[in-house]
Amino acid sequence: MKSLCPDVNVWLALAYEGHQHHRSAQIWFDNLDSELACFCRLTQLSFLRLLTHPSVMKEEVRSQSGAWEIYDYLLQDERVSFQPEGDPKQVESALRKFTASNRASPQGWPDAYLAAFVEVERLKLVTFDRGLYSMSKGAAILLS
Repeated sequence: MKSLCPDVNVWLALAYEGHQHHRSAQIWFDNLDSELACFCRLTQLSFLRLLTHPSVMKEEVRSQSGAWEIYDYLLQDERVSFQPEGDPKQVESALRKFTASNRASPQGWPDAYLAAFVEVERLKLVTFDRGLYSMSKGAAILLS
């Protein structure tokens, strides 16, 4: 079974009908056959955070327990799982490779971690983000 790692925007679009990419995320998810869509710790925490953020969720903002309910609901689907870091040292080594730039890039850390995680765990990233897609060098699916 091939495992995929959607970024947080794909998870949010899948769970929140008000998201601009909800339809694209739903079509992608509905077409999964033998693939498994995995949360990692970063996407899990980011997903929970965004569900409880009023400027993101507007009138559908969730409480912390409500966010957990949505996450748990997704995990009930046989196509969804949680993937822990198999080897944290390898993930950190790959993260250091992705962040070896001499420029300040405070927004780049989560993308670099996700690229490192999917590389080490041999997963395929699923994203709407062209920059993250290009960082993953062919180990990604770009949704539109």
